[in-house]
Amino acid sequence: MSEFSGPSRPSPSQTAPDQTSSDGNGKAEFGHLYNQSDPRDYFHTLGALDYRAPAHGEEIFAHLVDRRRQQLGRPDISVLDVCCSYGINAALLNHDLTLDALYDHYRSPDLAALSTDELVAADRAFYGEHRRPRPVDVLGLDVADQAVAYAQRVGLLRASSSENLETGDPSADLAQRLATVDLITVTGGIGYITERTFDRLLHHASTNGGCWVASFVLRWVPFQPVAEVLARYGFVTEQMSDRTFHQRRFADDAERDFVLGELEKQGIDPVGKEADGWHHSSFYLSCPPGTVKPCVADVLSGSSDQP
Repeated sequence: MSEFSGPSRPSPSQTAPDQTSSDGNGKAEFGHLYNQSDPRDYFHTLGALDYRAPAHGEEIFAHLVDRRRQQLGRPDISVLDVCCSYGINAALLNHDLTLDALYDHYRSPDLAALSTDELVAADRAFYGEHRRPRPVDVLGLDVADQAVAYAQRVGLLRASSSENLETGDPSADLAQRLATVDLITVTGGIGYITERTFDRLLHHASTNGGCWVASFVLRWVPFQPVAEVLARYGFVTEQMSDRTFHQRRFADDAERDFVLGELEKQGIDPVGKEADGWHHSSFYLSCPPGTVKPCVADVLSGSSDQP
């Protein structure tokens, strides 16, 4: 890892990394998938594009959870998954399941005709069979109220909130929950959310042993404004400099051309990454000074993705 000190980049549109408005900016439109009553369409559509972000998150977050347990000297820690959607990161972190197993599950013909209520019952049994013996306490935050409600109904999240911290401070209830958080995770949500959300999160986050922030960020989406807010709260941010992570395939040529254009504006070389037809993410770890940080070998052990 190297300490993050990247140049400021032009502000992106407020469009999410996997969503586009109707202004013709070339980004693929997936907004309709993110807030449905259950995740079947999400897995069908993104599975066709080989969406891999949660798998990378599970590998690295599991290492960070172990490190936090060691550092804090207690088995129970609390994770806040920001832009948690249907609780996929929690599903992988707390169950002996792979992302491919979730794709198989939600795209199974056996589930296709079920109502959402019937799917909730099936999922509670499914996840119950695969629950790890020492699950992590995961809180979820996402403005997609139906998605987080589903994740909580099936038992993936202990608690959830659909409050929009881009536009306002957290409620008293959410602020109280934030004070217990030991690790904040986000896989691709930066672009949906900006430094405003992180400012409001960190204002209330745990000071008992320090809170860590682990972020996967699409390479064409600027992280500098978030890193600056983190620095104001005393965090040091390091970027994994020798590896990036496949996010998903481009939906079409228009999306590819848009992303390549954004990378060119920022002086980022797409060769071997986006030029090969994939979104790529960088990984950043932010910790208070003096906190024992995981070395790159620990974080990457078991990761099958290529630079």
